[in-house]
Amino acid sequence: MAASATRLLANAESVVHGKRDEIKLVLGALLCGGHVLLEDVPGTAKTILARALAGSIDGAGFARIQCTPDLQPSDVTGLSVFNQKTRDFEFRPGPVFANIVLVDEVNRAMPKTQSSLLEAMAERQITVGTETRLLPEPFLVLATENPIEHEGTFPLPEAQLDRFFVRTALGYPGADNELRIVREQRRGHPIARLEPAVSLTEVRELQAAVQEVYVDELIERWIVHLVGATRDDEQVAVGASVRGTLALDRIARAWALLDGRSFVRPDDVELLFLPTVGHRIVFRPGFLAEARRTGRQEALERFRKRSLEAAPAPELRDDDRAAAANAR
Repeated sequence: MAASATRLLANAESVVHGKRDEIKLVLGALLCGGHVLLEDVPGTAKTILARALAGSIDGAGFARIQCTPDLQPSDVTGLSVFNQKTRDFEFRPGPVFANIVLVDEVNRAMPKTQSSLLEAMAERQITVGTETRLLPEPFLVLATENPIEHEGTFPLPEAQLDRFFVRTALGYPGADNELRIVREQRRGHPIARLEPAVSLTEVRELQAAVQEVYVDELIERWIVHLVGATRDDEQVAVGASVRGTLALDRIARAWALLDGRSFVRPDDVELLFLPTVGHRIVFRPGFLAEARRTGRQEALERFRKRSLEAAPAPELRDDDRAAAANAR
């Protein structure tokens, strides 16, 4: 399993340079059956990452939904059309019936269209008329948002934000990686030369392998207390739900697997806390004022530190470390 995970990660990195942790987050969501919200400015390889991920999986279908205010739910899910030859209705599937679905600028779609994604993301199925259809497996929604432009947008409601497994941003590449990108694309984009690294079957096996990653009981209890600490923070109106606890446990397992380990370490949880839990929090005006003054990322980092102070990481005993070692 480790070899498959390494090949998949390396293949995506061959196209999106210098963003190993962000790619691991997206792959972790895929292996956990979750979905990703990429909140970033244009031109930071969000689309390329989605295409690279689909291109790295042999047989995976890729679809892109460009969100605009006039996008209808049927444009996403598909619709039944009357066939005059057969004198019957036939279903024409929408772009959501792909393994990897890129939803560009999801906050530009009307709320009713945004909500059409909810059933697909949560239940891995869609209902058109009276008939319910299952979506392919694996299934990953990569939705993007532009954090700068707000005119003509419809902010995602908390219920839909909570459906996203992780939220992250790719950001601009470093100078060396940007120079590498310039040189590579003089004779075409490397995405055109990308070859599959794993099969759909191997991805499903990796998803099953995530469940076998060892998590010490002390770390399990700590994850519960850490997420619970978000509900008691003075700057929080509504803390993370149980869905956040489940997501943090699962993404930590997937992260360990992608890192070549069969056990979770406390620093995995600390690193993944904000990408997994941060978007599930409803903050009070005091936090929002601090975010405007210092920047949202710095305000979130202070929130993370407060949560870790309220629920400190456990000190693993020697026998706990031995159990983790035996899980390798």
